[in-house]
Amino acid sequence: MSPEVNPFESLQEQIDDASDYLEYSTDVLERLKHPERVLEANLSVEMDDGSVEVFRAYRSQFNGDRGPYKGGIRYHPQVTRDEVKALSGWMVYKCAAVNIPYGGGKGGIEIDPRQYSAGEIERITRSFAKELRPIIGEDQDIPAPDVNTGQREMNWIKDTYETLENTTEPGVITGKAPESGGSAGRVEATGRSVMLTAREAFDYLGKDMADATVAVQGYGNAGSVAAKLIEDLGANIVAVSDSSGAVYNPDGLDARDAKAFKSETGSLAGYEGATEELTNEELLTMDVDLLVPAALENAINGDLAQDVQADIVVEAANGPLTPNADDVLTERDVAVFPDILANAGGVTVSYFEWVQNRQRFYWSEERVNNELETIITNAFDDLVETYEETGAPNFRTAMYVVAIQRVVAAAEEGGIWP
Repeated sequence: MSPEVNPFESLQEQIDDASDYLEYSTDVLERLKHPERVLEANLSVEMDDGSVEVFRAYRSQFNGDRGPYKGGIRYHPQVTRDEVKALSGWMVYKCAAVNIPYGGGKGGIEIDPRQYSAGEIERITRSFAKELRPIIGEDQDIPAPDVNTGQREMNWIKDTYETLENTTEPGVITGKAPESGGSAGRVEATGRSVMLTAREAFDYLGKDMADATVAVQGYGNAGSVAAKLIEDLGANIVAVSDSSGAVYNPDGLDARDAKAFKSETGSLAGYEGATEELTNEELLTMDVDLLVPAALENAINGDLAQDVQADIVVEAANGPLTPNADDVLTERDVAVFPDILANAGGVTVSYFEWVQNRQRFYWSEERVNNELETIITNAFDDLVETYEETGAPNFRTAMYVVAIQRVVAAAEEGGIWP
């Protein structure tokens, strides 16, 4: 990762790049580069030993022109105000890219959750939910899981909100367990959209997915699900990694078995199905047909991009390439399919969950997956049509052109409140 690259500045640069292919005034575009508001809270929480710790927490609401703010909550020691602002902005354009009626938000707590007990995490989560209470709601802002959060934390936030509001409102948050109003297919949704984007990309570029070599950096939910679903298409997963490093087998790894090993042991280190252990940097620069960066932002900077040998990159993480890396890979004709399309499955199925919560009518997993496939493939078609019509230098810029046009249209139709 490249900590010297500010993710919020990366977002703004991506918007500037797309503006070259749009005929909007500077003031219109400038409004789209900054959040509407950011909540910053200090959570004082009692620990198991009776001591009190203070945790810095954030919620950025970037733009609500197309609907309620939408976006995850992450627990990570590197959470910052600028990171959360960037992530909330990416959510705006992700929702617009796949044409679902949401704006963008994002939240996070600066914490390493591995250092705390389940009881402490619950108290921290409920403390954050109490601070979020005035600004969230099923028609205002709808949080969801992100890095190091999942159904457990979402259930706690839902329960805290409903208790304080003395109501039943399952649509206040998504990514919940099915028993608490969650949607079938939500857990695999992000990885599934990565697979769908990769499948469409290979088809568009005239390449065969069967026996294609694939490396996946980051083996959490998104990376591991993407790996197994891409493997199901006939591709050969040759390398995967987590924070402990990468494992490699030129004859192919079993994506599901590797995930089971990580779940059992806590890391991929020592996985028996590998013939060699590598660094994350070695994985990112392997000679493969498809590279899937699925960890955190800024995984590939301009220097590392010079050594990337993959033919196609499909971003499962948010912002895994710095703007300099984008420039390098564009010059080298590496096809990069951006995060705001590839990992949009999570927010899309969150939208489905919200719809089901509002209607109190729940769908089968088959319907969820079919609806998701329709939305992602339609968005891919919009991407390539815009890419070909505008002459944009890469697929990311073309996708931002699509997304910005939709956000600006909604803003213009709504007008400016005096």
